[in-house]
Amino acid sequence: MTVRLCTPADTEALLALFDEARKTIAALGIDQWQKGYPSREVVEEDLRAKRSYLLEQDGDLCGTFVFLTDGEPTYDKIYEGAWHGDENYVALHRVAVAVKYRGTGVAETMISFAAEQAKNGGFSFLRIDTHKGNKVMRRMLEKNGFSPCGTIYLANGDERIAYDKIL
Repeated sequence: MTVRLCTPADTEALLALFDEARKTIAALGIDQWQKGYPSREVVEEDLRAKRSYLLEQDGDLCGTFVFLTDGEPTYDKIYEGAWHGDENYVALHRVAVAVKYRGTGVAETMISFAAEQAKNGGFSFLRIDTHKGNKVMRRMLEKNGFSPCGTIYLANGDERIAYDKIL
């Protein structure tokens, strides 16, 4: 499995992967990503900013994530808990694994790659958030060394469980 920076040629495949993820999340009764997020505009902005990565195997798109090194404003305030440190961090967003590749180590590869890139860049933590009802994602995060830290609120007011991983 390889990890690489996305290019504009990956736009349609990324949008299809996010559609697949939306359906899976909806089937779990979770409202996360159900209002068209991430949109084409968000995907295109990630591509322009060169922060969107994908995982491939034998030409198939296995998964994707966004690697933010310039902070995440919604992480400035955390409630009912605390981050494990205030040092610089990388935020992971828009994490999705193709149905065909779930349970095959894609998420672990993604987290390992992100951790290595973050450490090489001088960062001390990975941070991520998810819907409190997304038990599959929460289990994956905890299995990969993330600890729940508290609650954050997105710009639209939606509540999320915040996690970090010390590098």
